[in-house]
Amino acid sequence: MRITQGCFSFLPDLTDEQITSQLDYCLRNDWAIGIEFTDSPHPRNTYWDMWGNPMFDLRDAKGVMLELADCRQAHSDTYIRINAFDNTRGWETVRMSFLVNRPAVETKLAMSRAEAHGRSQVYGLQTSR
Repeated sequence: MRITQGCFSFLPDLTDEQITSQLDYCLRNDWAIGIEFTDSPHPRNTYWDMWGNPMFDLRDAKGVMLELADCRQAHSDTYIRINAFDNTRGWETVRMSFLVNRPAVETKLAMSRAEAHGRSQVYGLQTSR
């Protein structure tokens, strides 16, 4: 099973060169870059762990790639994503988010559905490796 979250998630994993191209695009648009990681890719898990602070003043993709390399070294068996934040409207809005690292064994997500009182449906989601 392949976790599909964010931009490009249905494509093959991006190479470092392709990641750098996407970072260049984000930085040309004056978007701040943030790196996050988790071992729980549940779709409702929106609070991933941050790797350092968002890079608001960065203008070169090489700086992000250095931080990404450090994050990959420290958390090689987790999901890592890059978020690009836009603040042109006065608040931080995620404009782009994409995975840049996956664990060797992907987390499996299984959905269950059951009948409940009053013909309502109850859904559950289980994760396992």
